[in-house]
Amino acid sequence: MHVYVNGTIYPAEQASVSVMDHGFLYGIGLFETLRVYDRRLFLWEAHYARLCSGLLALRITPAWTSEELAAAVLQTIDANGLSDAYVRLSVTAGPEGVGLVADGYERPSLFVFAKPVAPLADPPHPKRLQTLELPRQTAEGHQRFKSHNYLNNALAKQELSGAPSDVEGLFLTHDGYLAEGIVSNLFWLNHDRLYTPSLETGILDGVTRQHVLLLAKRMGLPTEEGRFRLEALREADEVFVTNSVQEIVPVLEIDGHLVTSNYGKYTQELHRAYRESIAIGE
Repeated sequence: MHVYVNGTIYPAEQASVSVMDHGFLYGIGLFETLRVYDRRLFLWEAHYARLCSGLLALRITPAWTSEELAAAVLQTIDANGLSDAYVRLSVTAGPEGVGLVADGYERPSLFVFAKPVAPLADPPHPKRLQTLELPRQTAEGHQRFKSHNYLNNALAKQELSGAPSDVEGLFLTHDGYLAEGIVSNLFWLNHDRLYTPSLETGILDGVTRQHVLLLAKRMGLPTEEGRFRLEALREADEVFVTNSVQEIVPVLEIDGHLVTSNYGKYTQELHRAYRESIAIGE
């Protein structure tokens, strides 16, 4: 693998970050995970907007335009000989030394990673959800950032140690409401209505989550965001999870309870609409 580091491509084993970088010392950094299809960055402007919003909140001065970051992504996938890729773009606070900073960061660092992705199955292979004992931690600030502080997710993954690869951990909030998967947002359908936990539960406002809600609106499918108990999910007609790499993935069972339809009518329609939006480069 070759990695983009502040304007230069390095073999992964030669890429490095300063020990004085606050991304390393304090986890002050943000990342975006996105899919590139045939050298096209899918939903790029939404990823860029979320990144800039987070940088502003963390007082990290943005040093790159949307066009410059997109060019860095394409340079990275080209260096890895890819046209379809999983891409992670990371911005750290920069080398400010030991000690917290109050006035913000003006020397951020940029890292871009790219790796190949296997063709997705059609229809997609379903997941099984397993409710985690570890609750979803509350956001550190007024919103949840896609930040380098990933300890809650890492501990949740350890809780699933030994579980098959088709199992996704399901977070509940500390007071027992549905939240999200370890690496996914959660949706379900019941009586011709699409449901998903609201941002008030402390979940990440996923770019794919936003796009699915938009697709549902275009289809005329009613949607509802709110605070829901696990029982609502177990009573659902259809359940699926989303992220930028796996797209829309149906759920077969929840804690051993079979879902009524693991790739039902609306999941299929939304999946088809998602693939169509990829094809037109939306």
